[in-house]
Amino acid sequence: QVQLVESGGGLGQAGGSLRLSCAASGRTLSNYGMGWFRQAPGKEREFVVGISWRGGSTLYADSVKGRFTISRDNAKNTAYLQMSSLNPEDTAVYYCAARLFPSSISTRASEYVYWGQGTQVTVSS
Repeated sequence: QVQLVESGGGLGQAGGSLRLSCAASGRTLSNYGMGWFRQAPGKEREFVVGISWRGGSTLYADSVKGRFTISRDNAKNTAYLQMSSLNPEDTAVYYCAARLFPSSISTRASEYVYWGQGTQVTVSS
């Protein structure tokens, strides 16, 4: 069992930056592939970015490519999402998630077995 806890959300301004953290407990994070998803009001949860267990492979949604950066520190059992050049369309609840196939990346939420509780990100114009 893995417990994931996100932090770092809050209010940001358009053009600004925020960094989200996802701290894991229960199992070592290095055994899992990680992903970040987001869900805006009235919309379905969508894939944002994924990373393989060693961080050697990443996959970004087109909407965040070039603006967001995922990273992980397996020694600290933590994954990060650095968000830059924020815009109001980035407003959503952000979730980190873990899947059991650490060497590959999936964009499908159904393939992630552990989820955090989510952290709200609100971007003002």
